[in-house]
Amino acid sequence: MQGKIIFYEDKNFQGRSYETSQDCPELTSHLSRCNSCRVESGCFMAYDRNNYMGNQYFMRRGEYPDYQRMMGFDDCIKSCRNIPMHRGNYKMRIYERENFGGQMHEMSEDCDSIQERYRMSDCQSCNVMDGHWLMYEQPHYKGRQMYMRPGEYRNLREMQGYNGMKFSSIRRITDSC
Repeated sequence: MQGKIIFYEDKNFQGRSYETSQDCPELTSHLSRCNSCRVESGCFMAYDRNNYMGNQYFMRRGEYPDYQRMMGFDDCIKSCRNIPMHRGNYKMRIYERENFGGQMHEMSEDCDSIQERYRMSDCQSCNVMDGHWLMYEQPHYKGRQMYMRPGEYRNLREMQGYNGMKFSSIRRITDSC
């Protein structure tokens, strides 16, 4: 089952609306702006720039009446990605250095502090083999987020909008959203 999200031009679910279950690389082709939304089912990543760029924010079922205040961004939602629900195992390898160098640790569970659990000062590349994950800037799942779907990520620091950012905790996106 795919998720369903409704975007509204104004805060508190006012103004014109646009409903979708699909990825949307450019909301401005449907609405002049987006300042609130309602997730009726599933999970989504919202981005403050077109084409899934810029700051990211994970949204699960619920109401988001004021995007700017709640997410702390200066702009409105510009694109969104539907996160498919994964029902199998979760598997990810994290590496201390870019291009899969340095220490490597394989994960299948959430990690609230990479530094404490693995004694790694940094995570600069990863390989997501199974499942969908969220990486966080700070320990205990706080700070800026980045959505990771299956694939190889050779240099996390050079990814768009994340120059120099360190990742300190990682969480699986599970059916519980």
